[in-house]
Amino acid sequence: MKKMYLLSLKGNCGIKYLGFLLVVILNLSCAKKDSSSAPKTTTTLPPTMPVAIPSINTSASTAKEIIVDMGAGFNLGNTFETNTSNSPTFASVKPIIDLYYNAGMRHIRIPVTWVEGFPSNIADANGNINIAHPRLFELKAIVEYALSKKMYVEINAHHEHWLKNNYDGSAAFDNKFKTLWTGIATFFKDEPKQLLFDVLNEPEGKMGQWSGTGYPLPTDATAIALTRQIDKVAYDAIRATGGNNTTRVIMVEPNGQGNQGMIDEVFATKANLPGGGLDSFLAIQVHTYDPWAFCGQTGSNTAFPGSAAFTSAIQKVAAHAATIDVPVNYGEFGVGRTNGTERNTDVVRDYYKLIKTTCIAQKMSCTAWDDRGWFGLISTGGGTPVFVNNIVPYMLQP
Repeated sequence: MKKMYLLSLKGNCGIKYLGFLLVVILNLSCAKKDSSSAPKTTTTLPPTMPVAIPSINTSASTAKEIIVDMGAGFNLGNTFETNTSNSPTFASVKPIIDLYYNAGMRHIRIPVTWVEGFPSNIADANGNINIAHPRLFELKAIVEYALSKKMYVEINAHHEHWLKNNYDGSAAFDNKFKTLWTGIATFFKDEPKQLLFDVLNEPEGKMGQWSGTGYPLPTDATAIALTRQIDKVAYDAIRATGGNNTTRVIMVEPNGQGNQGMIDEVFATKANLPGGGLDSFLAIQVHTYDPWAFCGQTGSNTAFPGSAAFTSAIQKVAAHAATIDVPVNYGEFGVGRTNGTERNTDVVRDYYKLIKTTCIAQKMSCTAWDDRGWFGLISTGGGTPVFVNNIVPYMLQP
């Protein structure tokens, strides 16, 4: 999800989640609210204890080992995936990485849009990478800096609406996406195994979304088939480049904007996965902003559904992941507000900590969304990045 500066997209996402509330109500929120369901609205920041900076396990190799070792991380949102005021330069991003690293986070997800969205795009309309593009140099410097700090790094193909809104399974689209990922994988081919690829952020549009004229629902059989097909196209392209990409961890997402509730629909069995689900270097990524009435930027703390609604959803994903024997990363989650005062509350801080704690307990990694806006976890307004509302330090406590 893209939170700040993309009001039109989020408007659609808000509508889609109204549709998905039926799923939430039927599968999650029917549980009685627990004792924590009453929002606590203090503006006094809770105390936090120093968190030991974790060291990654450099011997971790398979997707299962790496997903567990990643622990908690953050998204570098609204930087390389959309043309906003967040600067995509190494000089501006380095102190952000340092801030999160010193807080104890061990991985960073870098959303990247390649073919569209900027006055000058890194790849052309056919998916050909411009290896001399200055923004690609900045991305490479940031990736390699984070890797040098012994962090895991994930890059993806993010918005790419040229594909999502029009994909019909034809060779024309497949070849363009194959070309794109061949170029990305080749460019980063020599990077170590701590660099991960997520092939397509939040499959939607013709691959299935919760609302929007002309688009099927995520549960539509054709939409599901197209999602599986495009995942395989990118997966095959990456593996074909050889070298370190032969055993690099690749992530695939379900449709419905990567929603956690679609994992057992899109990847019902191992056979639905690229490589027939037999690749030990394959993982699944899911996202959650459920329920939107609480998590969305137009939501309210009074809509907090109780902790059990969140834990039961994550546990359901974990149970299915165990059935198909593929590890899972929660690649986006968070609470946004157009009126930021509600985020400086215990109920919001407790939400972030609950998601982190539950994911870790289920042997999943999790990656909080940070756009420095409605879902912001840091502020760079003073020149030096600082955490806001004490969300991250509190979340990272045991």
